[in-house]
Amino acid sequence: MYIPAHFAMPDPQTMHRIIRAHPLGVLVTQTPQGLDANHIPFELDAQAGVLTGHVARANPVWQQCGDGADVLVVFRASEGYVSPNWYPSKHETHRLVPTWNYEVVHVHGRLTVQDQEKFTRAVVGRLTRTHEATEPQPWKMADAAPGVIDTMLQAIVGIEIRITRMEGKAKLSQNREDRDRLHAADMLQGRGHDALAQAMRQVK
Repeated sequence: MYIPAHFAMPDPQTMHRIIRAHPLGVLVTQTPQGLDANHIPFELDAQAGVLTGHVARANPVWQQCGDGADVLVVFRASEGYVSPNWYPSKHETHRLVPTWNYEVVHVHGRLTVQDQEKFTRAVVGRLTRTHEATEPQPWKMADAAPGVIDTMLQAIVGIEIRITRMEGKAKLSQNREDRDRLHAADMLQGRGHDALAQAMRQVK
């Protein structure tokens, strides 16, 4: 990924935060038919340096990628179009053009297939607990009718990605004057891009 120095996200904790807040990653793999991409919710274990998830058994990706295959997972956070009209300095210089602001993390790693019921049950349990935590009455796997979970687990395959490196990019108008960046943030918030606006205000 092309990352100019002023857009670099060197802090691992910031990248971890983005992954956890936007866990639906795009798993990019090289297959005999060419590049493939699958959208998968992942769990990050930062201490162990791994991503875990699962795919449908019917999805050929787990058979096309042998153990140890190099893969890329893309996690995209807030994003939005920025008009040059939103920059106060544009009306003075008329030298600014449209752009797109965003935050994104690329995780490189090596994939291992985990086709064991114990692994997939643990992955599904952790994902469920994480994403049900904000519900008034969190759903639990034990709430399912007898046999439903066992049947579901037979239809999925676990995957684990050992992280080899991460790179993050935060393109948040850092290369513009503060008045331009902050006014653009106000305009984005007015269009419902609250998270992106907040990130632009907090950037150093």
